[in-house]
Amino acid sequence: MQDLTTGIERKRIFKFAVPMLIGNVFQQLYNVIDSIIVGNFIGEYALAAVGASFPIIFLLISLVLGLSTGATILISQFFGSKDLKKVKLTIDTINITLFISAIIISIIGTIFSKDIFILLQLPKDILPLATEYLDIYLLGFVAFFGFYGISSILRGLGDSKTPLYFLVIATITNIILDLVFIVVLELGVAGAAYATIISQGGAFITAIIYLNKYHKLIRISIFNVKFDKKIFLQSIKIGLPSGIQTSFVALGMMALFGIVNKFGVTIIAAYSVALRIDAFAILPAMAFAMALTTFVGQNIGANKYDRVKVGLISTIKMVLVVTATISLIIVFGAEYLMMMFTKEVDIIRLGAEYLRIVGSFYILFSVMFAVNAVMRGAGDTLIPMFITLFALWFVRIPIAFYLSDIYGEKGIWWSVPIAWAVGLSLSFLYYKTKRWKRMSLVKKQD
Repeated sequence: MQDLTTGIERKRIFKFAVPMLIGNVFQQLYNVIDSIIVGNFIGEYALAAVGASFPIIFLLISLVLGLSTGATILISQFFGSKDLKKVKLTIDTINITLFISAIIISIIGTIFSKDIFILLQLPKDILPLATEYLDIYLLGFVAFFGFYGISSILRGLGDSKTPLYFLVIATITNIILDLVFIVVLELGVAGAAYATIISQGGAFITAIIYLNKYHKLIRISIFNVKFDKKIFLQSIKIGLPSGIQTSFVALGMMALFGIVNKFGVTIIAAYSVALRIDAFAILPAMAFAMALTTFVGQNIGANKYDRVKVGLISTIKMVLVVTATISLIIVFGAEYLMMMFTKEVDIIRLGAEYLRIVGSFYILFSVMFAVNAVMRGAGDTLIPMFITLFALWFVRIPIAFYLSDIYGEKGIWWSVPIAWAVGLSLSFLYYKTKRWKRMSLVKKQD
């Protein structure tokens, strides 16, 4: 656990962010390794099927991830104010919520998986493969939610290292199982899904055993847990806007896939692979933003508002350096990155086209995420939600739909940086109002 209310802001945020960044890299490796092995050993259709499943998985988990965000912010503020009793009560409450939610969402997702793909006009050639992959993936949702919950709790306590260790083990396990199930046993896309859920389950069980034995505050058990209605409602109040935002972002991704699907299997495969690389490229921005959110939460809980502004400026400086480097790698190495996933010339060309356009503007995304992290850490998640949804649904999707009729797939690619520019402008304007300073749930006594 780390107390982020003392020490040099830049060093505190950097030290906290780096383990999360490494952890996020390993988390993304789940999907990337699946895609690399699927693309090289099964083929273009299987690659498109796995990629088409991602926005649906994202949609199904989005609301619950929002609630976890609310719990993380509460834990960070309670921990900053040294209220350990409420920290423990919040941990129990979020664990119960995640377990029940995982079961419900798994059932709903399995029932409607095929219908969702049909609604998105997924080509019939890859519909059976996509449905098979998604149905198997859903079997592991309890483990996925459980591990994500543990990681969120630890982040709220200032511990970003412990989840990293379990993720490394899970990722290595996933690589081995991918090779066994796909290359040796030739189980196809089902093998990729089985490898993922087994790896997630192993990480979750290992985390439970370790924390119950060594951690001072966290005990994961089905006995002696307490559900606190007030804390649950507070988590909803903070986390629901983030959950709704994530849900509509997921729906937006599905809507964009609906536009992409009209161009055929090759475009779907290229877009799917480019999104995998895209997800890696923005990881530093997301890791530093998550670190800043916890930093802000703890310092507001400790009534140290002067450190918040310094933390934001320091974070922006760090992400600008990292993001500029990543942009150069993406823009000049686009074809080589695409070649890791497939040898199909058209897929490589189209994916590289996306990466060059979008990769040139990662700085906009990075700064936007940092600014929004301040509001979220303070507990003000509603306005950032509206800004994100406006940039997606009223800017990116309409522009993608309109420009795709004129310029083809390039119109879809250009909608991304345009939406980021609008989102950053609105987020910065709201940050300057300082309304977020009044949103803290932990009130300090004079």
